[in-house]
Amino acid sequence: MLKKTITSLIFLIFIFKSSLLFSEDIPIIVIAPSKKPQSASTVGTSVVVLDEEFLKNSNEYFLGDVLSGGTTSANFFQNGGHGSTSAIQLRGLPKRYSTVYIDGVKMSDPSSVSGDFDFNHILTSQISRVEILKGNQSSVYGSGAIGGTINITTKKGKPGTQKNTMINTGSYGTVNYSASYSGSDEINNFYIGFEKFQTKGMSAMTHNDEKDGYKNNSLVANYSRELANNFKIKSNLRFSDTNKQYDKEVDTSTATHSEEEDSLQSSANLSLEYNLNEKFNNEVSLAQTYIKRIYNAAPGSGNTVKDNYYGERYNYGYKGNYNFDLDNSIIFGIEREDDQIGYNANMTGKKVESFYTTSKYFDYQKRFSENIFATFGSRFDDNSVAGNEEAHRVTFAYLFDNKSTKIKSSYGTGFRFPSLYEMYYVYAANSNSLPFVKAENSKSFDIGFEKNFVDYGLSLDLTYFNIEYENVLEGWKNNNSSGASYTTQNADGIVKSQGLELMSGLKVSNNLNFNLNYTYTSSYDGAEQDDPNKNQNYTNAQMVRVPRNIINLRTNFQSPSDENLSFVLNSKWSDMARDYGNGNRTYQDERIDDYFVNDLSINYKLWDSYNLFFNITNIFDEKYETVRDYSQLDRSFNIGLKSIY
Repeated sequence: MLKKTITSLIFLIFIFKSSLLFSEDIPIIVIAPSKKPQSASTVGTSVVVLDEEFLKNSNEYFLGDVLSGGTTSANFFQNGGHGSTSAIQLRGLPKRYSTVYIDGVKMSDPSSVSGDFDFNHILTSQISRVEILKGNQSSVYGSGAIGGTINITTKKGKPGTQKNTMINTGSYGTVNYSASYSGSDEINNFYIGFEKFQTKGMSAMTHNDEKDGYKNNSLVANYSRELANNFKIKSNLRFSDTNKQYDKEVDTSTATHSEEEDSLQSSANLSLEYNLNEKFNNEVSLAQTYIKRIYNAAPGSGNTVKDNYYGERYNYGYKGNYNFDLDNSIIFGIEREDDQIGYNANMTGKKVESFYTTSKYFDYQKRFSENIFATFGSRFDDNSVAGNEEAHRVTFAYLFDNKSTKIKSSYGTGFRFPSLYEMYYVYAANSNSLPFVKAENSKSFDIGFEKNFVDYGLSLDLTYFNIEYENVLEGWKNNNSSGASYTTQNADGIVKSQGLELMSGLKVSNNLNFNLNYTYTSSYDGAEQDDPNKNQNYTNAQMVRVPRNIINLRTNFQSPSDENLSFVLNSKWSDMARDYGNGNRTYQDERIDDYFVNDLSINYKLWDSYNLFFNITNIFDEKYETVRDYSQLDRSFNIGLKSIY
């Protein structure tokens, strides 16, 4: 399958190449690859940009739903409907290998099992841009950035002042509204937005009809000010207060249907920029992340105290950017990150654990010629418990003279330190038996080809990727003096993932264009397959919840008779995937069936100031899962009105 796909795509490229004229692209500026603005044409790393216009036209409630159809090799899965646990997997790797930043603040949850981050609470109306870096990014972003990094930017003020509102309602008793006030001048820039979402919900599990409601109150605020003598102060705040109901038992005869979680999620950042001169920019920053989850006590357990977990992180950093000239620069910095978790579970009493990590990094960018651009970067981290790790990256971009053809490639090493949960909160009967765990280590390579056929309105971006990592952190069963117990240990097997990513666009006319994304992923879960003591009754060797093939087709159509009327049809086909059986029944390796889902969004501009929209999710009422035993939305509707600025 992989060889046939490569052959077909290369053949298609060369058919077009011989007869086309070219012109220069309009530059796209990205920030995430090296933490500084640069033209996307000079970037050797695979990067996908979803801008404000793309997000505006989607009309989705949640960012995860936007990402699932907006890029290649980003597999989105969710344990049920709105607000339920969800995650993005980049390049076939579990979610813990993709770091997430909102306005420069690291959002991974210190109190989660593997220090990862769930997308279930990020509403879209306050998001202006998403940049997705794929492949090893540890040299820039540190621990966990093995599969990639997702950088989310919230909205900022625009010249003048704006007041914006949105209200919409939909299936399952869903109501959503937001309001914002923003503006900017030569000195100040500000934005404050509030959004409230609530739904009666659908049944999360396929085995019952009980509704699982969800509520979300979110606030986003940004403020920056130009000070005298080349100083600038910037700040941002994000806060989310949620309540969700969920199901976890398959056996409906014993299920209580009273599972409920209250969650608080906040992040803040304060930074001061100083331009020493035109070449040398300096920034010092303080960032904080706080996440708390409170669960109802298990019925019949005798526990009168709710289980609760919290994670908190402080990050202190300095970043310097020195531009030798227009095309050559170096970014360097030092950071200290302090992580802490607290938990009170199953009447065990409150426990607190912590560690800190100090980091030094640099990323050197150089243009070797008119056509060749490269970066070289390294990072050196010291974790107070797990010890020292380092990561390195080199990227290469060759832009042909016609400016419409580009070859790109990157090679990098990476690491992920054990989470606080993996270090301390493990199922061990005797704390003295806890094993020492060390960081996971990875290496990755990718090579890609970008081509714009301007006269035909066609663009192609084809990339081959290969990632593997070792010292995989897994829960293992041990025998000690207190009996059998589960502890976290580093497994011997090597996990691998390789595949192809194709992103393409075709502009048929001013009224019709298509975006087709395809991903082929072949992964190997060595942590399981190479362990003779684990259950060997696997459906295949793929990583769980990773389909071999995913196809996304986005069709954009604007009515030729009425320029105010437009349609967006998102079609997604996902191949069969492997998953685990639900933990409430005997362990077994199971399959998630393939599915084909179509979503339609209809937009109509009113008086050049408002957008009336109507969404139909899952038009053909496909019954499907992205996590075994957890239903996804059946056919549902969403109608609303929002102001345009």
